[in-house]
Amino acid sequence: MRAYRIDSFGSVDGVVPASLDDPQPGTREILIRVRATSLNYRDLMVLKGGGRGPTRLRVVPLSDGAGEVVGLGVGVSRFAIGDRVIPCFHPRWFGGRIKPDYLKDRLGANLDGMLAEYAVVHEEAAVAMPNHLSFEEAATLPCAAVTAWVALTGHRLITAGDTVLTQGTGAWRSLRCSSHNCSVPR
Repeated sequence: MRAYRIDSFGSVDGVVPASLDDPQPGTREILIRVRATSLNYRDLMVLKGGGRGPTRLRVVPLSDGAGEVVGLGVGVSRFAIGDRVIPCFHPRWFGGRIKPDYLKDRLGANLDGMLAEYAVVHEEAAVAMPNHLSFEEAATLPCAAVTAWVALTGHRLITAGDTVLTQGTGAWRSLRCSSHNCSVPR
């Protein structure tokens, strides 16, 4: 398969084309045909050899992408061939407060990322892509989603009665949270 790898740290010049063996999904893994990728600030930090957590040379860069399932490993139950999916930014973080151990495995840093024709991830490390999004739109979500999640679950947990300001929605919005949901006040 065609892919790119980080051959040296320092700048985008360290990213080089590579011809790799087609990946094969293992137990409970899915093979994704990558249809779109996006670049975020964290990827630029990795290219410079930094970022939070381990980073290694020769890794396929980019944490953010979207694609369709084209292969299933033994025991996969969450996805089927043809499903549209988005791999998770931190493939071991499934919810709750983030723990340092979750940062040890990161797509595009120490695990092969999305800048390739195909990618393999554990079925628990992917989410179904919303039907109304294009692959290009969905590919921009993983890093942004983690940023939003950390903002809501980070140092101070959101509880019933809290007000949350969301920016980037086109117009100023404030959410009022009850015990089961959040709504926009009138």
